[in-house]
Amino acid sequence: MATSANMETRCVTPLLRIALRGFWLVFLTASNVVQVSHGHYGGAVIGGFLISATWWSNSHAAKEVVPGGAVAYGAGAALGTVSGMWLTTWAYT
Repeated sequence: MATSANMETRCVTPLLRIALRGFWLVFLTASNVVQVSHGHYGGAVIGGFLISATWWSNSHAAKEVVPGGAVAYGAGAALGTVSGMWLTTWAYT
């Protein structure tokens, strides 16, 4: 029988992985929006490739069912949005 502590330990790693997937995908997307809006073709092509490759990988990993997974993915995606915007804007200013 699993105790509450054991269940929490087992869920932390999957939730972190889910949050990082959300972060990475949206980080790349936010960064690519800046690339496209500034006419940086090389960066936009690389960004588009990385987004597509990540999306492909992510679609296969999404079968993992973890309690709270949608919230973890959303939180990672929100942080990825801000980080992608900030880092890419900083790189071009």
